Amino acid sequence: MKVLVVGSGGREHAVIRKLAENPEIDRIFCAPGNGGISVQAQLVEIKATDVEGMVAFAKKEGIDFVVVTPDDPLVLGMADAMEEAGIPAFGPSKKAAQIEGSKVFAKNLMKKYGIPTAKYEVFDDPSQVIAYIERENQFPAVIKADGLALGKGVVIARNLAEAKEAVHSIMEDKIFGKSGNQVVVEEFLTGKEVSVLAFTDSHTISPMISSMDHKRVYDNDEGPNTGGMGTIAPSPYYTPEVAKRCMEEIFLPTMEAMKKEGRPFKGCLYFGLILTERGPKVIEYNCRFGDPETQVVLPLLKTDLFTIMRAVRDERLGEVDIQWSTGAAACVVLASGGYPKKYETGLPIEGLDENGGHPGVIVYHAGTKKQDGRFLTAGGRVLGVTGLGETLPQALEKAYGAVREITFKNAHYRTDIGKK
Repeated sequence: MKVLVVGSGGREHAVIRKLAENPEIDRIFCAPGNGGISVQAQLVEIKATDVEGMVAFAKKEGIDFVVVTPDDPLVLGMADAMEEAGIPAFGPSKKAAQIEGSKVFAKNLMKKYGIPTAKYEVFDDPSQVIAYIERENQFPAVIKADGLALGKGVVIARNLAEAKEAVHSIMEDKIFGKSGNQVVVEEFLTGKEVSVLAFTDSHTISPMISSMDHKRVYDNDEGPNTGGMGTIAPSPYYTPEVAKRCMEEIFLPTMEAMKKEGRPFKGCLYFGLILTERGPKVIEYNCRFGDPETQVVLPLLKTDLFTIMRAVRDERLGEVDIQWSTGAAACVVLASGGYPKKYETGLPIEGLDENGGHPGVIVYHAGTKKQDGRFLTAGGRVLGVTGLGETLPQALEKAYGAVREITFKNAHYRTDIGKK
């Protein structure tokens, strides 16, 4: 079989490495991919958001199955377009992807169906946002751009000055484009954050092992939000009792709510949760695998990923017994100096073998290119170095041991992943 994976980051590399374990798959293509992915898959120079171009390639190449992983093409309807062309695809429809494509839609869905989340208000006028925040006088205040913003569309303002700056940047300077036409202002919730990815075919929902992302760029959760600087799995705070409550109060109700709205969700549904004193609540939904959560969750998956994906697409997930490894995984992201703002690219990476790996760990390439047999930096987040162990300390020791041996000029990483 020929499989096409859409996307170019560490998440896509993790998916491809797992798919490559299936003996039925003869060839994997990745569009556009990256340097590290080129070791396992044939790269195709098509933008992830080029729906027409991607469908045309899939038809021409005789692709048997497409995995659409990033949010942008899903929100644009790439999974629908593949299905309409007669090519089976893993990923939600355009209508279902709105659960991530619009924060306003997601919050209104939760309110309508009684799914626990932070209280909120929606605005399309910057002056009204500021007036509301001044009136509430509750800090920190959470300000979210309505649409997609590369995982950076959330600002936690500690005071009125920061709130005004955020509103100005999002709604007036349009740093996220049309995504900032509306904003959601939420109450700030305290508690432990947990990410739970789940396979669902709209009839059955099967949560994966929990994980904990580290979003801010510097140690001790300081500095601006990034796409994620590292992650661990499982989360020690996600106990069986919490998992049961999430299934009853959040996971099943969300799946049913989407069906009732005429938007059945088939694919990977990501639940960003916070465990408050009053129970678990939803911070956000994503319509796809998380990045870098995928880099710690998929290494612990024992069941064949391609079998699961086909079952999701065919709405027979209930027939698959999904098994997970015991133990733990930890991923540390090696980023370019200056990320998430300005950074240099094209720097040679030392400490990788000819396949872009390193002994004793799994190295997922997020922003690399291969040139003259060498791997060079080509993005903000460059590598995700994942260690596996029977315990979290063992997994972290392996990951950090390798991170210290993999270098490039101005490389930056957090030294406190998994510490809390």
